[in-house]
Amino acid sequence: MDQLHAPWRMDYIRSLDKPHDKTQGNPPHDDCFLCTAAASTPPTYKSHLVLWMTPQTLVCINKFPYTNGHLLVAPRAHKADFELLDGDELIDLQTQTVQAVRLLKRAISPQGFNLGVNLGRCAGAGVPGHLHQHVVPRWNGDTNFISVVGEIRIVPQAVSQLYDELVRVKTEMGLIPV
Repeated sequence: MDQLHAPWRMDYIRSLDKPHDKTQGNPPHDDCFLCTAAASTPPTYKSHLVLWMTPQTLVCINKFPYTNGHLLVAPRAHKADFELLDGDELIDLQTQTVQAVRLLKRAISPQGFNLGVNLGRCAGAGVPGHLHQHVVPRWNGDTNFISVVGEIRIVPQAVSQLYDELVRVKTEMGLIPV
């Protein structure tokens, strides 16, 4: 059997045992980039990569994407798990995920999507204290081993260009205004 080694992953794995605070390994709210984005106002949306917000939900571009167009959909409240969300928050999280998929289909024409939630550090959650869903557009042939072998990820568009394009298409579609 062939083996592929990615020794750079060990630093990430070891970091999972180092909680940010004493409560549950959750970062304090002040250090949560999702809480910071959720507290932003329209004039600062772009600097926080916020595409839109509803009273319950935040939709933003992932600053460290797996692929071009990688979005995050999160409750505005700092809650770590689905069972902490009320009914309106649960429904709106999914409604805004559907809107995010619609936007990406129209703006960048992906051929598929990965949707997912990482609950807890051991599951890969980078912000375990603030639940968020990943919306990752995919294209045929976009999977490769460059991130494992070369320790890099290929994202073909600058985040600032993507932001401007998504806001333009969102406005054309009549989705929630900026």
